[in-house]
Amino acid sequence: MVKLAINGGEPVAKDLVNLVPRWPVFDEDDVRAVVEAIRGGRWCRLYQGSYAERFETEFAKYHDAKYGIAVANGTVSLELALKTIGVGLNLGDEVIVPAYTFIATASAVTEVGAIPIFADVDPQTGNIDPRSVEKLINERTRAIIAVHFGGYPADMDELTRIAKRHGVYLIEDAAHAHGSEWRGRKVGAIGDMGSFSFQESKSLTAGEGGIVLTNSDELADRARLIHNIGRVIGQPGYIHYILSSNYRLSEIQAALLLSRLRKLPSEVKVKHENGKLLADMIKRTGVVEPTRPDDRVTTRGYYYFVMLYRQEELNGIPKEVFIEALRAEGVPVGVSYGPPLYRQPAFKRENLAKSVPRYILERMPNYEELNLPGAEEFARRELVLPHYLLLAPREALELVVAAIEKIKEHADELQPLVSKLKVSDTTIDVTYHRM
Repeated sequence: MVKLAINGGEPVAKDLVNLVPRWPVFDEDDVRAVVEAIRGGRWCRLYQGSYAERFETEFAKYHDAKYGIAVANGTVSLELALKTIGVGLNLGDEVIVPAYTFIATASAVTEVGAIPIFADVDPQTGNIDPRSVEKLINERTRAIIAVHFGGYPADMDELTRIAKRHGVYLIEDAAHAHGSEWRGRKVGAIGDMGSFSFQESKSLTAGEGGIVLTNSDELADRARLIHNIGRVIGQPGYIHYILSSNYRLSEIQAALLLSRLRKLPSEVKVKHENGKLLADMIKRTGVVEPTRPDDRVTTRGYYYFVMLYRQEELNGIPKEVFIEALRAEGVPVGVSYGPPLYRQPAFKRENLAKSVPRYILERMPNYEELNLPGAEEFARRELVLPHYLLLAPREALELVVAAIEKIKEHADELQPLVSKLKVSDTTIDVTYHRM
């Protein structure tokens, strides 16, 4: 008799761990690049022709942008973009952000002295809903941050129109979207500025790191000044033109990123094709469905492969129980970030009072009263697989589908677990990513 692995049966996807690359991946070229940077003896980018400068040029070119400014991590890249466009210089500045994303999209706003305003998201994609954005714009709105969730580009047509119509800046949070394309153009510089992360789990990584992209000469010059403590890179002496902080990326990380960037286009291509294949396969199970297709999304540079759970197709089994059953079968499934941001403890009034100046706190909305239907539905249904699973051969994708189908066939075995199974954490983290 076949039993689900969660009940002691044989995991149907037990061989998946041997088919999926261990992340992060690297090769001898990457090792040589780092060693050369170390032996070069110049580990800070403060010279012409640095690794960081070369990486900025090459990454910007790859992402169809004129300029790139490399920084220490993806969170400060958002802060740099916001500071560059002047957010936070006026009391009460507001920035519209999606209600479902990693918290840095919103915390970057408070870090520069402004107020995050949560827009609803499309429950089929997790991306910011342009209709919700338009309703929230007022005289205090300085910018919109659009997250390309999981690598699926947000609706840049409509968001661009809204931003131009209201005279506000559009920033792309492309931390998930290395290589993603909207209408054949890579994301990151379609808006006024774009922000990327190179944290360990990202598609292009040096452990940490980030970059800001733009096509504006003026914004690029200002971003460079802000990111280097108000100094002009390459100019001798200690002349500081503005008061600022240090956002610079190290040369060792930049050398690794330069090496890894050479492999990124082929990896993006493989993931895009395998993503389409897996989407077709899982849709047939009926238990989960892929995010809604959009012909304007011409390439998906995945960070997450996002699926939407159909609880009614599994006899009402809660998503958390389905996740544990699928994990037991050998599939590294989870959720991305849990609840919508306005439900995070950080946005409780009592906790905001500990981290936000009073003059900003007094102007903030009561986040605890929010209940945005798109974000709530997406959080309720969302499941994710890590991007590097899409670098595995077709056999690996078939094992994922086989595990889902096995659980569907034996769903009655899960019913006794509903009341007694305690699920402490269904998010995917880096250690789980490593399989």
